[in-house]
Amino acid sequence: MRLRDYKVTIVGMGRTALALAELVRREGGAPFVTDAASGQRLEPFREELEKRGVPYECGGHTQAAFKDARYVIPSPGVSPHIEPIARAHDQGADLLGEMEFAWRHCRSRILAVTGTNGKTTTTALLRALLEAAGHSVLLAGNNDLPFSAAVLAEPAPAHIVLEVSSYQLEMARHFRPWIACVLNVSPDHLERHKSIEAYAKVKARIHARQRAGDIAVVNADDPWTRDMAIPEGVTTWPFSLAQPHEPGLWVDGDTIRAGNTAVAHRADTQLPGRHNLQNVLAALTMMRAGRFDWGKTIEALRDFRGVEHRIEHVADIAGVPFYNDSKSTNLESLKAALESFDAPVVLIAGGRGKGADYRTLRRLVGARVKALIVLGEDAPRLEQAYGDLAPTQRAADMDDAVARAAACAQPGDVVLLSPACASFDMYRDFEERGQVFKKCVVARAEASAPGLVEGQKR
Repeated sequence: MRLRDYKVTIVGMGRTALALAELVRREGGAPFVTDAASGQRLEPFREELEKRGVPYECGGHTQAAFKDARYVIPSPGVSPHIEPIARAHDQGADLLGEMEFAWRHCRSRILAVTGTNGKTTTTALLRALLEAAGHSVLLAGNNDLPFSAAVLAEPAPAHIVLEVSSYQLEMARHFRPWIACVLNVSPDHLERHKSIEAYAKVKARIHARQRAGDIAVVNADDPWTRDMAIPEGVTTWPFSLAQPHEPGLWVDGDTIRAGNTAVAHRADTQLPGRHNLQNVLAALTMMRAGRFDWGKTIEALRDFRGVEHRIEHVADIAGVPFYNDSKSTNLESLKAALESFDAPVVLIAGGRGKGADYRTLRRLVGARVKALIVLGEDAPRLEQAYGDLAPTQRAADMDDAVARAAACAQPGDVVLLSPACASFDMYRDFEERGQVFKKCVVARAEASAPGLVEGQKR
């Protein structure tokens, strides 16, 4: 991809924009960053752009930002359909997504994972397995490290594990991962994609450019993923929690099999819940399909303890374990979290809802939830959906929610933060929400038993 002396306009200022600007300059182009917002949130990024000598603007998209641009790259989360981008495209600029742009300059083999739920756990596990198998690897994409930043790494890693969102796939044109997996599809981001059919079609783009020599790892238990078109010549490796497959992996009671051959056991993973077993199966199938060292793979699986903010044990208070599942931003995540526990659950939920019908989980909430603590913008809707199923209280903030949950819970229960909502009504992101929850829990645990949870402070 020729960039020499071409202007490249990057829309949206943040970590991704910084990495993109550096990659554009490495390839000989001239980056310009524009953001419609202004204010304190952008200050560290403005300082870094100034330090690097990259021109930028804030507080609106001017015509000058797009004038003479050869390429326009929206950061993930910025809609490619906003008027300034559409106008620049009409005037001849080539419109690319960050993932597409970075892939065109990538020297590493890509193992890509998408899906509505489980991406973060699966990709983190996959990175750990590859590293344990003796391979240089970076984890990037829809997480803390932009794909562009991973592409800039010197020396280039042998592999990049890429967590891929529907927003990134929306603009994929030639993106071609070596191994690709769609974990599952359920309603999410419908405000952007309008229907689950359109959303599933976007997810399927992860396979669209794969060719002979590439591998598609397919969840055979999910009708949306099972029916996705795989290009001719691509090797398909299914995985299932119930049905035999060869090639591919499946669960037979407590045994994980390839065909009839036992290759692992459920006891080899410490991750709780059926949904995590699906995540483990997907990662193991990708490792087996890639012919990585199996013995080292299973050793690393036994050591893997999960990721922060995904059903993460924080501390015990008076014999009651508290779990942080702040990454739960939709109903499917809440469903998976509740199904992970046999004990009665004191549930903390709420935030900025996504328009989902909470009533679809009434049976599960009625069976699993002992008490409900709600907070945030969607607290009234959660009360309306579940208030007749369990004693319900409304909390003013996270500290109040933790205090109320602790008062409701008894030994033998669990307290679970699994909001089923976005965090933006109260927090910068789900990470900040989870950190606040953990600080509240650890502070209360320390007050009840000083010194016992010192190692869990963050």
